[in-house]
Amino acid sequence: MTIAPTQARRYTAEEYLALEVESNIRNEYRNGEIIPMTGGTPEHNEITGNLVFLLKSALKGQPYSIFVTNQRLWIPDLDLYTYPDVMVTRRPLELKPGRRDTIMNPILLVEVLSDSTQGYDRGDKFEAYRSISAFQEYLLIDQYKPHVEQFVRQSENQWLFIEYNGLEAQIGLASVPVELVLKDLYEGVIGE
Repeated sequence: MTIAPTQARRYTAEEYLALEVESNIRNEYRNGEIIPMTGGTPEHNEITGNLVFLLKSALKGQPYSIFVTNQRLWIPDLDLYTYPDVMVTRRPLELKPGRRDTIMNPILLVEVLSDSTQGYDRGDKFEAYRSISAFQEYLLIDQYKPHVEQFVRQSENQWLFIEYNGLEAQIGLASVPVELVLKDLYEGVIGE
């Protein structure tokens, strides 16, 4: 006997947002589908925490807000809702109309790569992020070795790619006045 595949249920953005308020886990919303976001590894969380600490320290007293993992981002052109690992905005925040929990104006987005999401983070997700007019810079951080990929917007359709390897490498961020040393980013993860 053959069982016919069932069609995945499609949700409206309003249904997704209502469900998300009650959910114990974070879910991404793409093209009518609700996709559960998996939990991170200890390395993923160490790197994310280190980066947020470094950004907060360097940007203290400046007109930027830094968000981690649980802050939802809306990409209006695609009606995509997602949760970047780290997000930096210039104040004032631009929120989705009618919402107090969904940001629209990131200048820096960061993803800590995992085996299960790195293809999406490099491909469709980066393409979606590029449709945000305020978005200027993207960092992809390898959680298993000291390796960071930086993409910096040069013009509407042109991005500069810079690759950093090794714990002594230094990253000059373009969207915010911050210098990062990979040794600090990977503290507690690599080289201990």
